[in-house]
Amino acid sequence: MLNYNSALSLRTRNSEGFTLIELMIVIAIVAILVALAVPAYQEYTIRARVTECMVGAAPAKLGISEFISTTGTWPADVSVAGLSSNGVSKFCNGFVGYDSTVGSFQIDVNESAVDPGLGQVQPALIPTINGIDTISWRCSYGATAPAEIKYLPSTCRNS
Repeated sequence: MLNYNSALSLRTRNSEGFTLIELMIVIAIVAILVALAVPAYQEYTIRARVTECMVGAAPAKLGISEFISTTGTWPADVSVAGLSSNGVSKFCNGFVGYDSTVGSFQIDVNESAVDPGLGQVQPALIPTINGIDTISWRCSYGATAPAEIKYLPSTCRNS
């Protein structure tokens, strides 16, 4: 004879774990998220390494700014401005293309250390004398390859 309690126990099943379909859906969602996140992360790390070179140019900018403030002329070359390291680091080959007529220079990024598949990245820093002892620096993409401009800081991408 079938009573109410035994009929109830026949209808309920023991649920212990996930079904194969549920697991496949979760794995598919994780795979999609990883496929979107990995390229963005790689681009972010390249941009951070290039920005490190930009930060490494701060002593050069300061040296050139102090030289023009004290002498009234641009330094004949970057070494005259009192730079010892010349911007060389793990991700930077140093400064190139110094223009003594306007005080601008380019930062030579070590593309093979930043990313082996990276093309030429060489942003330029250009000073502007705004008044007595006031110099502002503008960043330009300089000799950077068009496909690599996206790796420069946002202030360097437009000019």
